[in-house]
Amino acid sequence: MILNTSVPDAVAVLRTAAGLAGEGMRTLVLAHTLHSMNVSEAAQERLPDGVRAVAIVTFREKVRPDAAQTLSYFQEQGVGLRVISGDNPLTVAAVARAVGLQFEGDGYDARTLPEDLASMGEVLEQHHVFGRVTPTQKRDMVIALQRRGHVVAMTGDGVNDALALKQADIGIAMGSGADATKAVSRLVLLDGAFSHLPKVVAEGRRVIANVELVSKLFLTKTAYAILLALAFGLLLWEFPFLPRQLSAADGLTIGIPAFFLALLPNQRRYVPGFLRRSLAFSIPAGVVISVVILGVDAYSRITVGNTQDAAQTASFIAVSLVGLWVLAALIRPLNRWRALILASMYLGLLACLTVPIIRDFFDLELPTGDLLAVAIGVAIPGCLGIEIIQRIRQRRNQDSPGDSVPKH
Repeated sequence: MILNTSVPDAVAVLRTAAGLAGEGMRTLVLAHTLHSMNVSEAAQERLPDGVRAVAIVTFREKVRPDAAQTLSYFQEQGVGLRVISGDNPLTVAAVARAVGLQFEGDGYDARTLPEDLASMGEVLEQHHVFGRVTPTQKRDMVIALQRRGHVVAMTGDGVNDALALKQADIGIAMGSGADATKAVSRLVLLDGAFSHLPKVVAEGRRVIANVELVSKLFLTKTAYAILLALAFGLLLWEFPFLPRQLSAADGLTIGIPAFFLALLPNQRRYVPGFLRRSLAFSIPAGVVISVVILGVDAYSRITVGNTQDAAQTASFIAVSLVGLWVLAALIRPLNRWRALILASMYLGLLACLTVPIIRDFFDLELPTGDLLAVAIGVAIPGCLGIEIIQRIRQRRNQDSPGDSVPKH
């Protein structure tokens, strides 16, 4: 924009520049003077005396085409977004609104930002868009949010972002950015595509959530294996399974489903308390399964006419049924793939008991009469016990402040 050759009104020039900045454009006032000028005066947003404005130069931001969709995803996931820039707050606010960010006001001028980190944190909770932010302030803003319990991810591509990227819990640099930012970041988007971030989050969630899910299956087996070893050792009873039979039960209830579950998508957000939650389910579930097996084995011992193979098969049926209920409880809510895995394991159990070549390999003998009824009858309250444990655990997780979703 070329201005009038006569000396224009300084207030009008700055008003025009502010209006252009409010439309999302960076603005520079090109001016000249015949006199020397102090550098500090030039840094202020006013025209010093004796300076004539000649033109207003504007630059429009090139918004990434995937920015709006990516920001929308994070807003839906409950992630708090902050836009910080060294540009005019009006320009930053306009660009932020252009990509769908919802907020009040015209951007916060960081030159008025308090230096105290506690006070700065309060401002950051109330405002979402900041302009005129210095590199040191960017780092301090990250620290202030971290002290308020937030997990902070920072993206940037300029040298001015290096301090904040290094301080953030997750620094994310663009592949086209400065070498300094890539050196201090934990993650570098080589092609600079902002749209990869939702996929990165989804992959992290899949790994963490599935590891927790699978760990509960394995820890449950560990719990009842230890309890059975102690119980049968103290009672001086013969162990109720052959090794191959226990391997079959483990494969159906843990090994095979765990392999597939570990690869399935899982959008559950990370919640602190992984070990506590795993043990809170696995130990009671292990106790329930141990009681079920002891009950079946005790009945087979006190009654006559039961072969050893039939007694072992009864224990195998009981532990498999309760173990599959553990699997069903942990993978709910069911989707197509999880339901397919669960149904396949039940079919696998049926095959072990009915297909001759498989039954002979595992040395199974399908019990009849009262022993089969006892195996199924004892397994039913065992499944009910697993369901109660799961319901109590879910309720405690919802009520416990420690299990609330961490702030981002």
